[in-house]
Amino acid sequence: MERQAILRLRDGKEYTGTAFGADCGISIGEAVFNTGIPGYQEILTDPSYEGQIVTMTSPMIGNYGITAEDNESNGIKASALIIRKLYRGPVMAGRITLDEFMKNHGIMGIEGVDTRSLTLHLRDHGSQNAVIFTPEKRKEAEERLESFPLITERDLIDGVSVRTTIANPSLGEGFEEAPANPAVHFAVIDYGIKKSIISCLYKRGAAVTLLPHTATAEDVLAVHPDALFLSNGPGDPALLTDAVSLVRNLLGKMPIEGICLGHQIITIAIGGRTEKMKFGHHGSNQPVRDTITGRTFVTAQNHGFMTVRSSLSPTASIWFENANDGTVEGLYDDTLRVRSVQFHPEASPGPEEAEAIFDVFMEKAR
Repeated sequence: MERQAILRLRDGKEYTGTAFGADCGISIGEAVFNTGIPGYQEILTDPSYEGQIVTMTSPMIGNYGITAEDNESNGIKASALIIRKLYRGPVMAGRITLDEFMKNHGIMGIEGVDTRSLTLHLRDHGSQNAVIFTPEKRKEAEERLESFPLITERDLIDGVSVRTTIANPSLGEGFEEAPANPAVHFAVIDYGIKKSIISCLYKRGAAVTLLPHTATAEDVLAVHPDALFLSNGPGDPALLTDAVSLVRNLLGKMPIEGICLGHQIITIAIGGRTEKMKFGHHGSNQPVRDTITGRTFVTAQNHGFMTVRSSLSPTASIWFENANDGTVEGLYDDTLRVRSVQFHPEASPGPEEAEAIFDVFMEKAR
């Protein structure tokens, strides 16, 4: 039997649809939109979406089902899912439906929403807190939405990071295994890392020691790495003062590299600042220009914060910039031995033409 559901944004805008997935009554988080066409499973399981409700702009979602080997983490990290139409037909043997997947992980979704209208609203008015609820939960949902903190006030890392140090973590079926004779050893700080990032490092012959977000500079030095790598993750980098201190304590002592949130942490650590974007970059079709070669390529992205170009020191150089809006997509400072990108070179989902960034990371770590 169909269950009515309502999406209410913080500014009062409402959409009515049908609930699917888990029957949890209320789901709350920051509403964002993702312009990708395939890849809904990787998006849902990307820890960078912790605390966010994802709107898919593609009109039908769920067509090819769910398979365990496409999970980017140990489960769904997004708070909820908003779609135009849920595919309810059969899926290939060995797969389960999206509806079943969300039920298994206790995550609520809403379908039947005019996602084009919603996307335009979020683009014009900005990403904002939202709540999905069933009609009988309206009063509670509205009260929770009224008092729910902004994403700039929420430290979301603790819920997605490992608790202990792990040497060469096993990623499971569908991913690379750790190399027998590693060429480089990375100490990787886990702020919500995707499996595909570690897999790309393994593929290039790198050993990985995964450390929790609470790691100190002494913890990093104790594992004797060739380089420090800062992962992707959710939330506002300006709240992560311990992460910034970690990087500052190691500047110049070893190469330091980062992706997405890691890039933003490096930005702050070398004296720059970050700021929240109006609606961010979420999708697999973001064009990025290499300032060194002049080449432009398409990338996968998922971030709501950006580096403020004017805040960077004279020794820091822009490595990449977004070809649409000119925002900083990567930087390097050879004096401090840092290099980072804002986009996701591992894709998953998305185009693979940026994966060569890992070759640069390997070269700079040697």
